[in-house]
Amino acid sequence: MANTLYELEEFHKKVHQEELVRNKLPHKKGKFSKILVGIDGSQPSMDAAEYALAMAKKDNAELIAIHVLSAKSGYEHTPQPLLFGLPATPSSVNDIIQTSKEEAQRWLDKVKEQQLDDENIEVKLKTEVILASTPIVAAELVDYAQEENVDLIIVGTKGRSGFKRLLLGSTASGVVTYAHCPVMIVK
Repeated sequence: MANTLYELEEFHKKVHQEELVRNKLPHKKGKFSKILVGIDGSQPSMDAAEYALAMAKKDNAELIAIHVLSAKSGYEHTPQPLLFGLPATPSSVNDIIQTSKEEAQRWLDKVKEQQLDDENIEVKLKTEVILASTPIVAAELVDYAQEENVDLIIVGTKGRSGFKRLLLGSTASGVVTYAHCPVMIVK
């Protein structure tokens, strides 16, 4: 028999995958007009930013580089008393947020510098630090991308969460799962 069960299953998978891709692409194939890259200061996220910048130049696309400041990320700069559950004053929480925003802005400034260093190709670049309403960074990235009509999201494989054993971080995994547009993961 020419068509084995295996061949039929493989053919079905291929047709199904092509159908999924065709139904998910809201843009012209191969061209992106608005690209979003999430940055958290980790090396994979900075590599993703570099890749996003190169793609934006190639496609003459707008690039949005953002850092989502969530309750989770804010605690990286938390003084010890707050870590042990002792009450924090509003001013100490504001200090944490301000410190985190300043650090995120330094990462975003690096992306701006990369754009200026390259040859005479300019990219419309927007940088933003977003104060999240939830501790789930992936949800904030996906919501922002949808609100801004982004047609490609680029993120690094894993961020600053510290789970080195994971191939794909929770943020990248969440973005892939819930995004309305194509997602590129940069290793």
